[in-house]
Amino acid sequence: MTEAHLVLDHLEKRFGAGPPAVASLSLDVRKGELLGLLGPSGCGKTTTLRMIGGLAEATAGHILVGGRDVTTLPPHKRDMGIVFQNYALFPHMDVAGNVAFGLEMRKRPKAEVRERVERALEMVHLQGLGHRKPRELSGGQQQRVALARALVIEPSILLLDEPLSNLDAKLRDEMRTEIRDIQQRLGITTIFVTHDQVEALAMCDRIAVMRAGLLEQVGTPYEIYETPATPFVADFVGRINRIDGERDGNGEIVAGPFRLRAAKPGRAGKVTVMVRPHRIHVATDAIGPEWNSATGTIRRATYVGDVLACEVDCGGATLTVERHTHPGLPIPRGGEAVTLAWRVSDTLAFDRPAALSADAP
Repeated sequence: MTEAHLVLDHLEKRFGAGPPAVASLSLDVRKGELLGLLGPSGCGKTTTLRMIGGLAEATAGHILVGGRDVTTLPPHKRDMGIVFQNYALFPHMDVAGNVAFGLEMRKRPKAEVRERVERALEMVHLQGLGHRKPRELSGGQQQRVALARALVIEPSILLLDEPLSNLDAKLRDEMRTEIRDIQQRLGITTIFVTHDQVEALAMCDRIAVMRAGLLEQVGTPYEIYETPATPFVADFVGRINRIDGERDGNGEIVAGPFRLRAAKPGRAGKVTVMVRPHRIHVATDAIGPEWNSATGTIRRATYVGDVLACEVDCGGATLTVERHTHPGLPIPRGGEAVTLAWRVSDTLAFDRPAALSADAP
């Protein structure tokens, strides 16, 4: 296994007397990997990034880079490049001046600065635009300038704080591919903060899912999506159906109108059952023992281009079912009776404390 380049050791941040914004967070980031910090607003991901970059002081714990403790060092001594959500470009400077800023603060020779700025602009496909002011650029171009400014100092770690959130959907898709390509080409260790599950799944080598200042799960995109460790991770990363029920001593789960079996065995008692909408099919053939099934009536079908989402009333519980669209496939009508089927291996069941309310995450 590749040795950790960045180590967070029981890192904590408190603001006042309330609960910690980040609570005893420990995490190893391997050299050259892109790790995503993913979670809802207020979960502590940006605070964690700011502590790593030296923009926020840690209340407790340690930050190590290459085995060196940088916890108390100022930002300019941490050898890190940062791209902010709002890009933070200097409006009075041209593009070249913005990119050169970090090198000039480090008092690099002018000839070296010119050469490295040109190389950085070429890397982000902005060659020939060094004379322009930020206001003369599109949002995507400004994002590239901010990226070039962070990379031109050749940092050992790149910190990205939701850099794509201000872009439209199409440009966001293009830029996440471009950032990933540059990161892999340079082999630079990168921390990427986002609340967008698709960005995290598409870009990252591993994802750290955070909730209320705590780590819920760390794993590859496949592990996070296919084998979520908690109901929160399953619910936050991708769309999912959720039903509360109870498992008997034989492993069968009674959840509303359903009689189900789950992918993994568990103890008898209250459980939360989850299954992703696109793993549920409208059955047309006999259903084998490796499948769960239910009958119901289509309540509503919503066409959204590449996906058709159907709400199916199963007699006391509603399941959302998704399938890809095709010109030859008719859109189901409300009131149509259907039989649904999904694999036992796609049925997630999480033990639920008896006192947990049905609407708790």
